[in-house]
Amino acid sequence: MADLSIDFAGIKSPNPFWLASAPPANSGEQVMRAFDAGWGGAVWKTLGDPIMNVSSRFGAVDYRGHKMMGLNNIELITDRPLEVNLKEIREVKKRYPKHVIIASLMTETKHDWKVLIQKCEDAGADGLELNFGCPHGMCERGMGSSVGQEPKLLQEITSWTKEFAKTPVLVKLTPNTGDILEPGLAAVAGGGDGISLINTIKSIVGVDLDRMVPLPRVGAASTNGGYCGPAVKPIALHMLSALARDPGITVPISGIGGISDWRDAAEFIALGATSVQVCTAVMHYGYRIVEDMIEGLSDFLDARGMKSVNELRGKATGAYQEWGDLDLNYKIVAEIDAKKCIGCQLCVTACHDGAHQCIFTGEQDRQRPPQAHHPGVAKAPKPLPIGAIAGDRVPWVDEPECVGCNLCQLVCPVPGCITMVEKPAAKKETWNDRVREGRDKIPGGIHS
Repeated sequence: MADLSIDFAGIKSPNPFWLASAPPANSGEQVMRAFDAGWGGAVWKTLGDPIMNVSSRFGAVDYRGHKMMGLNNIELITDRPLEVNLKEIREVKKRYPKHVIIASLMTETKHDWKVLIQKCEDAGADGLELNFGCPHGMCERGMGSSVGQEPKLLQEITSWTKEFAKTPVLVKLTPNTGDILEPGLAAVAGGGDGISLINTIKSIVGVDLDRMVPLPRVGAASTNGGYCGPAVKPIALHMLSALARDPGITVPISGIGGISDWRDAAEFIALGATSVQVCTAVMHYGYRIVEDMIEGLSDFLDARGMKSVNELRGKATGAYQEWGDLDLNYKIVAEIDAKKCIGCQLCVTACHDGAHQCIFTGEQDRQRPPQAHHPGVAKAPKPLPIGAIAGDRVPWVDEPECVGCNLCQLVCPVPGCITMVEKPAAKKETWNDRVREGRDKIPGGIHS
């Protein structure tokens, strides 16, 4: 069985799975139950001066029967007294000395940071996470994402905390910024020992059309909240990989954003994360999901011959390239398995209305549309494919016109029915190659 233990900036964790700073890590009782379930660490719900919350606090986006594809919250940091939280941190560390407790912090003045850090470290926190990401409520008070969106301020406050901290300092970044590298590099310049990202995305989750009030509704009004859950995973992966690829980011990264199972976790680790933090999936399904995460990641590593999760870290970062360096001559085309096809013809509609008009039905040759890359006639296959289920409703692909966009495969409801098949290609050529050689002007342009 592969070794899942990690070392995050000197913090030893039995596995890379941590609870994110959120309601699931709000109290000692909860965190201890999470550790019993198998979680390696927890980032405590953000500590500072207690606040007052509103009701209601959560809103969600459901899609086609999938509940909580995205979750929006307008909840703030802890509403419990600091000393109560610190007492519980002491108790958790006493009972679970090999598990990780990171204290998430948010405050204002330099002196406040000093006092808060000392109290959390005295309570036994293994590390500190600076919450520079919260996009609602706290940012209106000059904290949270209002710091994360100002790299110079982020760097300065990070440097304050490093003056006082004896434990590693993680800087939690907001995605509500134009270029994630700017705050990321500022965190490193300020002396941060690690980075965590992403925090939630500023959002309005919906509107109550009966009352004409945005959601979640607080009486007759609402406000923007922070969006998280499976819907934000692609954004999180992009921002994670942007940091992991940059040579100026010399500290470990804790990946956050839509992680729901072991595959999600493996993708984050492959793009450079050392640990992963989970919130929405736990709020949806409970702490027990970590059992499948541990088993799934272990089996994946074993199948790949990896003895440690650390071997997976960053494996996919090198395969990311700027668009101009991608191979223009690489070619794939769609291939439809008649035996698996059910004749729904979703691929036909998607291709004709949303892609490149190269999938047809019937035994007759078809005239290609006027915008075709290769004008003329699309030749129907002889004999026409007949499906075991679909009969003569099996579509066929006009291969010369297929650009390999993947849309047909993405909309097909039958696993494995449509595959994208690689075709022989000419020597690799990139757009940047053409630019260097002065061949970057395509006929039919503005000045033709």
